[in-house]
Amino acid sequence: MHGPALAILTLLFALRVLGQALVVFFSVDWLPPSERWFSGVIRYPILLSIQLVMLPGMIKIASDIRRHRGFFAKPKPGYCRFLVGCSMLYAASMILRYILTMAYWPEMRWFGGTIPIFFHLVLAAYLYTWGKFNSGRDIPIAQQLL
Repeated sequence: MHGPALAILTLLFALRVLGQALVVFFSVDWLPPSERWFSGVIRYPILLSIQLVMLPGMIKIASDIRRHRGFFAKPKPGYCRFLVGCSMLYAASMILRYILTMAYWPEMRWFGGTIPIFFHLVLAAYLYTWGKFNSGRDIPIAQQLL
């Protein structure tokens, strides 16, 4: 269960990276404008570099877990608490960011400027899923969230 979930989350993140690159480099007009894709905290060339380093790592982790082979295929219970804890803190900070964005910039309601927040939640879900895999218990993700 964890491998397919990690693969889907990786695909979502890859689509985000691709979408933003299409807007920035090719000025496609069928996607949201550039200012909606990132908050401007990190300049885009640096952000893209970070994303292009993250993606192969995410693919490797998801692939190993899905195939039950490779470095990341064996659960490491010591990682579970750290990864799940980080994912919860990460998700909570993005929820707070969304609340503050809506409170201080009402013109952005409900979906203006939320692309970065949504994809940070995708990354938080990735960390959570990876953490739960490392618990060593093969419980379907949907049951873990209930």
